[in-house]
Parts: sequence; C-alpha cells; structure tokens
Amino acid sequence: MPPDATATKRRLLEAAYDEFAQHGLAGARVDRIGETAQVNKRLIYVHFGNKEQLFDLVVAKSLADLAEAVPFDADDLPRYAGDLFDYLLAHPQVLRLTGWARLERPDPSAAEVDAYRPKIDAILTAQQSGKVNKGIAPTDILALLLGLTTAWASASPALQSLAPEAPWSFERLRPHRAAMIAAVQALIAS
Repeated sequence: MPPDATATKRRLLEAAYDEFAQHGLAGARVDRIGETAQVNKRLIYVHFGNKEQLFDLVVAKSLADLAEAVPFDADDLPRYAGDLFDYLLAHPQVLRLTGWARLERPDPSAAEVDAYRPKIDAILTAQQSGKVNKGIAPTDILALLLGLTTAWASASPALQSLAPEAPWSFERLRPHRAAMIAAVQALIAS
C-alpha cells in the first residue's frame, strides 16, 4: 500500500499558492515550490501534472475557498459586496492570483464560466422580484459590483496616497468600504 500523500499535497498546494501569487505562472519556479514544501519537485508532476495545471488548480481552489467563505446572495448584494471586500482585504493573494490568471490565462475554463452562471441567474431572479434594478443586465451588475469591490485594491498607489487613511488596514479602509457599499446600493436601486 502506498503511503498517504495528503500532507505532501497540502504542503505543495500551499507553497504553490504563495509562489503563484508572488510571481505568476511565468515567473513561478517548481524548484522553489518543492523547496518551500520540503519535497522533491518531481512530486509536483506526480500529484498535479505540469506547472500550468497546478496554476489552474491553485486559482480554482482560491476562488472556491472565496465562494465558500463569502456566499453569494443576490437578494442582498450590498452585504455580499461588503463581505467580499473584507475577505479580499484579509486574503490579498486572491486578487494577485486572479490578476495573474487574467494576464497569463485569458481564456476562461468551462468551470470558471459555470461558476458565474448561478450568480447571473440569481441576479435575474432578484430583478424579476423587484429587489434589483431591471434596467441593467445581470452580467453588468455583477461586473460592476466586482469592480466596485476591488476598486480600492486596484487603484494606483498615487491615488491611494491621497486618501486620508493609509491603505490596507481594516479600520482605515472602513470609509472606502462604506462608499463601495453605497455605490452598490445605488447600482441596484430599482
């Protein structure tokens, strides 16, 4: 019976998460992933396939973890946006990973597209029940909500430096969070 590889896989995934968030797909090195995980890099290929497959798995897992931690609720999009903002503030690597994925893997996988379908359907249902503005397409609502939620994180450092609060402290970002929630409320108002 082969030994249980659960702990090895977990260490490899954790090391890959950090490596890909820091360096992206092109800049990541399997040598560093193996070294950080304290395993032979050959085990990456045994357990996960090539570097691209590992990257796709890490990005998908980070998004699945986000979806589990921040349940989508089309009936309360401002709360969802606030919870998403908080999660991304606590886990900034998620934005780095998705940024790298957009740059280096621009064609979406079927799984990525399928992950958005229930959210779009839920927004459509909320529109039909009068809880969300019917004059804006559900895809636009979700895109704008996600853009508003990540606006502060993607703002230029020059703009961030002009804010009265230093960035990346939850307490100091409260006013930005409140502004974002107000913008989402205005977006969905019927």
